[in-house]
Amino acid sequence: MLTRSSYQTPLTGRYASERMQYLFSPEHKFRSWRRLWIALAEAEKELGLPITEEQIAELRAHRDDINYEDAERREREVRHDVMSHVYAYGLQCPAARGILHLGATSCYVGDNTDLIIMREALTLLRGKLLNVMKLLADFSERYRGLATLAFTHLQPAQPTTVGKRASLWLQDFLQDFRDLDYVLSGIRLLGSKGTTGTQASFLELFGGSQESCRALDQKIAEKMGFSSCYPVSGQTYSRKLDFRVLSVLSSIGQSAHKMTNDIRLLQQLKELEEPFEKQQIGSSAMAYKRNPMRSERIASLSDFLMSNLMNPMLVASTQCFERTLDDSANRRLSLPEGFLAADAVLELLMNVVDGIIVYPKVIEKHILSELPFLATENILMDAVKAGGDRQELHEKIRLLSMQAGRAVKEEGRENDLLERIAADPAFRLSLSELKKSLRPERYIGRAPEQVEEFLRDFVRPLLEENKESLGMKAEIKL
Repeated sequence: MLTRSSYQTPLTGRYASERMQYLFSPEHKFRSWRRLWIALAEAEKELGLPITEEQIAELRAHRDDINYEDAERREREVRHDVMSHVYAYGLQCPAARGILHLGATSCYVGDNTDLIIMREALTLLRGKLLNVMKLLADFSERYRGLATLAFTHLQPAQPTTVGKRASLWLQDFLQDFRDLDYVLSGIRLLGSKGTTGTQASFLELFGGSQESCRALDQKIAEKMGFSSCYPVSGQTYSRKLDFRVLSVLSSIGQSAHKMTNDIRLLQQLKELEEPFEKQQIGSSAMAYKRNPMRSERIASLSDFLMSNLMNPMLVASTQCFERTLDDSANRRLSLPEGFLAADAVLELLMNVVDGIIVYPKVIEKHILSELPFLATENILMDAVKAGGDRQELHEKIRLLSMQAGRAVKEEGRENDLLERIAADPAFRLSLSELKKSLRPERYIGRAPEQVEEFLRDFVRPLLEENKESLGMKAEIKL
């Protein structure tokens, strides 16, 4: 319940989508518990236990009308959430009360529900990640040939293109997508393993039938939409899975942080901007400012995603024997909030990439200011072709470059390296001849072709395979 007098997580109030919030809501959890209890009763009946169709029909009739007040009152008395909901469900289903939760332990509903929710949540993130990739692919293609100054060590380097730089961001997300699909495809149901994972209670119920115990797991898995259950477990599924899942979310955060760091730096250079709405305020004090608040928010949430990975590492490594309960409170925080944060990051990424504004004239200005330095190797070759001595000219270019650089940094002058070279007769090149070498596209190598090949061979086929997931619109609250 929303209230202004108690703490509310910003992930629900400000950031995450309504759908992701629902997946981790109490309602979805407790409805999943009841679906699991129904699946257990159905499977046990099908395998010969004395459970009637009337009992199962009664359970189905009250699957979604959960009597929360009865469960909450009972939990205050017994301090056990699962048994409180067994009790409340039994109040609604008196005929089925005696067979409800038969042979199961709390983790039958708790862990199986966590697995169901994680699979649903990963599927939701998968669709949003595909949409981010589609938007980045279109952006990369549109600007594949627009030359821009590249940087190594955060210093001007040989030019690249705006589209090629975006393809680097896209390639990171493509790796995240493949990791997500791999982890998603490996999620199984825990099934009905009992208190220590041995299925001892079910072996007793089925009169020692090994086959019935095996069939019970498979039937429950299929009823819940899974292909199979984990073959072995303690009372819980291995907490290593939580680490694998949150590793994928952390990886998305890493990719998002790197990309939005680049965008923030480029916005500082005025080469591009993230979307800025007509009525948006950039600063409470400086009215002219257009702060990259979306990129900053992505980076901030991504910091949380990356740091959150420590939680499942600690939980998985310290689970004693068949299970201990010191995982419970931690997982109630780390799993939902990890997914809510990742959801918010992808929503924001869709919004940012869909509305990036590029300023080609500023990009051209920056690249031309550095291009005389970057073009010196080509100028050297042209001068040698004109009859110059390579070693002598190399030393001259080195000295002239240092002089021009000093004038730019110490005197604030424009880069006049070409004028200095043209004035030296050893080069035998006029200023107009030198300026012909300053075509930015001459120095971008295979950047446009690399973008085209990457999109054609790796990205577009994947997007085509998943076209039913495309077309999402970002849900930005604040």
